[in-house]
Amino acid sequence: MTFGEKLRESRAKSGMTQSELAKAANLGLNTISNYESGKTYPKKREVYDILAEILEVDVNYLRNENEEFITEASEKYGYRGKQQADQLVQEIGGLFAGGELSDDEMDGVMKALQDIYWECKAENREKYTPKKLKKSDE
Repeated sequence: MTFGEKLRESRAKSGMTQSELAKAANLGLNTISNYESGKTYPKKREVYDILAEILEVDVNYLRNENEEFITEASEKYGYRGKQQADQLVQEIGGLFAGGELSDDEMDGVMKALQDIYWECKAENREKYTPKKLKKSDE
């Protein structure tokens, strides 16, 4: 179940409309609609916390590892990082279709590939960022 499906289901169970949820969370109606349709995800972790509190669900229910990975990529690397992370998750999901791996094994593969993604991003940042733009540790 995707974040959007979980959000829609939780909102319906709480008896709220999209408009009421948007107002309570201080978000736009289009934002809630886009979340529920799967077009976008929250860019910041705090949004998951706010929505979970309003809907009275565990934040971990709304946010799974893949969505956490996508959100973190968005926070660190902006829109392009989010797109790359989302594409990675979708393509890896295709690898598991009809496979013989257990859920734990699939989670392990996904986690390993996410770790590799972060290592590559860090290496590329070090390698390709001009010296004048690098933050000094001094």
